[in-house]
Amino acid sequence: QTPGLRCRLQGPAQSFPGVRGSTVPAHWDPLAGGRTSRMVCARAALGPGALWAAAWGVLLLTAAAEAQRGRKKVVHVLEGESGSVVVQTAPGQVVSHRGGTIVLPCRYHYEAAAHGHDGVRLKWTKVVDPLAFADVFVALGPQHRAFGSYRGRAELQGDGPGDASLVLRNVTLQDYGRYECEVTNELEDDTGMVKLDLEGVVFPYHPRGGRYKLTFTEAQRACAEQDGILASAEQLHAAWRDGLDWCNAGWLRDGSVQYPVSQPREPCGGLGGAGSAGAGGGASGGVRNYGYRHNAEERYDAFCFTSNLPGRVFFLKPLRPLPFSGAARACAARGAAVAKVGQLFAAWKLQLLDRCTAGWLADGSARYPIVNPRPRCGGSRPGVRSLGFPDAARRLFGVYCYRAPGAPDPAPGGWGWGWAGGGGWAGGARDPAAWTPLRV
Repeated sequence: QTPGLRCRLQGPAQSFPGVRGSTVPAHWDPLAGGRTSRMVCARAALGPGALWAAAWGVLLLTAAAEAQRGRKKVVHVLEGESGSVVVQTAPGQVVSHRGGTIVLPCRYHYEAAAHGHDGVRLKWTKVVDPLAFADVFVALGPQHRAFGSYRGRAELQGDGPGDASLVLRNVTLQDYGRYECEVTNELEDDTGMVKLDLEGVVFPYHPRGGRYKLTFTEAQRACAEQDGILASAEQLHAAWRDGLDWCNAGWLRDGSVQYPVSQPREPCGGLGGAGSAGAGGGASGGVRNYGYRHNAEERYDAFCFTSNLPGRVFFLKPLRPLPFSGAARACAARGAAVAKVGQLFAAWKLQLLDRCTAGWLADGSARYPIVNPRPRCGGSRPGVRSLGFPDAARRLFGVYCYRAPGAPDPAPGGWGWGWAGGGGWAGGARDPAAWTPLRV
């Protein structure tokens, strides 16, 4: 008997006007003379004690549901008692770097042992917007297919029945984000979420035109040109925890505009209280947040993210300083190209490049990386120092070059010949008079 539910056995012709209840057919009962009867049930009034008990029961069920949320979701199909599909993915996130290989873990359990796994469809998608997904990989029995930029890089791990884990090779910056593992068997399906994070560095950027010149689309393009992508809010917050302090607002990949302040000051959102909203905001600093902005009309700087370099950044110091026009030719003489801003930041953060000498970069800026702060090297904190965008004709700097992996070095001993300014190509031929000895 269910508590709070009162029932009476009545003949089929009887009714109860004004009583709200439910009717259920009774089984054949020889004690009732073989008649078909109906059981009429109605809810009894609940006293205060029962109401409190019911309320606590609802709270406990809600708490249990919340505890399960984010770990696994079970979808049951009761009709036919066919069992259920249960998908389990890794809690938290998995971490890799550009060029690496990573496994996005996902396992499923199909309770209907009588049916094989050949009819189970496995599908991986990437979350590109809150309600938008991009296909990554799909498998149905022996048929497998990868999509878009994942072709040739994605495959199933195949570690026994129930393993839907995806192996992703040669990880790129664009692979960063959240992935959904979906397992479907006829009418049943379940999904799990995996977040792929990348080791790397966040750096602020604005072009030669000055600060607050970029729309959202232009910020995306600017980061890509400097070997990066727009940083996420999570990446910017992690960079702030590592000490990033920048008093200019910039676009993030979700369309919001924020900036990190490690040392609170009046021109940068104040010393606390109003104006310091955002993650960690307050007198101790934080990430100031302008919210989501109109991405086609409003203009800000950009916060870019880059990861590990497959090649090497090095400083090329000629016997005579170079104008910007000679930088590319000097690097080319060493089998390299002028380094991009993101490549210099990655070399500083991940390869510990330390050089107290400014050099040209591909965007026309002059910068230098400092791992170990020291006098006359730009302050007391590590970082990449910037001298802005000097006049391209000025002969004040060397150049930072980037050599891709496998590219030959024409002068492996450290010395080589290159165009250090003046002359260069003459009538389509190399002009020996324009060549100058260079040293790394």
